[in-house]
Amino acid sequence: MLVWSFWRRVQNPFIGMTTKPGYAYIISNPRPTLYVGVTSDLVGRVYQHKHNLAPRSFTSRYQLYLLVYYEVHDTIQQAIIREKQIKDMNRSDKLTMIRKVNPNFRDLYDDIQGKSP
Repeated sequence: MLVWSFWRRVQNPFIGMTTKPGYAYIISNPRPTLYVGVTSDLVGRVYQHKHNLAPRSFTSRYQLYLLVYYEVHDTIQQAIIREKQIKDMNRSDKLTMIRKVNPNFRDLYDDIQGKSP
């Protein structure tokens, strides 16, 4: 049994490990310019965008700091697939998707931190 257990772990190193959820998200500015991203730590990643911790990045250059949309996925792999799907959408479809859940483009950052708006 020990050999089988070892072999299963060699074939799939993630057996017995807990997986983090993944997030596909869109941040924006008031214009709105849109940026689609993916992360396993949504609060931390949006914090980085809001505080321009990568000063040469697209999000810093265009002052994208409003979290206007996000989706939670069971795994980061699922979130990456969804991020690619969203990136393939045209701009008007992205705006429609955002407006369905966030019609006023309100910043959702406080919501994900558990604070009331």
